[in-house]
Amino acid sequence: MLDVRRLQVLSEIDRCGSFSAAALALGMSQPAVSQHVAALEQAVHVPLVERGTRPVGLTEAGHALVRHARGVLARLDAAEHELAELAGRRNARLRLGGFPTALATLVPGALTAYRRARPDVALSVVGDHMQRLLPRLHGGELDIALVYDDPANPATHPAGFTTIPLFDDPFTAVLPPEHPLVGRRALTLRDLAEETWIGGTPTSTWFHIVRRACHAAGVEPRVRFSTDDYVAIQALVAADLGVAVVPSLAVGPTAHRVHARVPRTRHRSGASPSRCRRTGTATPPSRP
Repeated sequence: MLDVRRLQVLSEIDRCGSFSAAALALGMSQPAVSQHVAALEQAVHVPLVERGTRPVGLTEAGHALVRHARGVLARLDAAEHELAELAGRRNARLRLGGFPTALATLVPGALTAYRRARPDVALSVVGDHMQRLLPRLHGGELDIALVYDDPANPATHPAGFTTIPLFDDPFTAVLPPEHPLVGRRALTLRDLAEETWIGGTPTSTWFHIVRRACHAAGVEPRVRFSTDDYVAIQALVAADLGVAVVPSLAVGPTAHRVHARVPRTRHRSGASPSRCRRTGTATPPSRP
């Protein structure tokens, strides 16, 4: 059985990048940290730390062990907190994760209402991109997460997850102010087939949905600029460097009130008929 304290030490070394910084964060001496790592390596029979590098890096085995260790440590923390709640020594807590546009538009009002209804609950919020939210939820870092998927190609969540759909967020075309297509009454993805696109990064969950919609329409988007920052996307479009198709939450009135410096662009709905991202909540099997 692996020692939990030693797993915590290895995880902190990975986070801090050095033995001395990990020792400071854990309230230990540097020799004690070194001893914990040596004992852990002896227990698993493989090197875990790349010694002699700055910052200190982990071996492939070290990274694999830390991935599991973080899940274990998060679950132990959750168990300790829940027991303290039951004993009346600690307030209940709710750790919410969400993707950026949800945090900028929906979450502030929802949390304000929740805090009024449950002032006894300690609230915390973590923002992350969609592709990292479910692993963090599964690892015990979050109690609930706002997530989305493609209704035409639903995501397969880990076994036991409970998901509750909330609403559909349709995609919207973003065009330069003087673009010839701005005057069109109806706009389809085929109309954008010959345009230069501002798209998402290779791991973008939202742009995977857009790309699938394009392929279904017989279009291959010619992406020349890639970013997951919706403000940057609109700035690039406003500079007449291309067009984009993004979730409506990223360009709606609420988003513009939050991002006051969003450049002027023109938005057209109907660029992807019946295509949207379905937004909802997800909770892990271990959380009632």
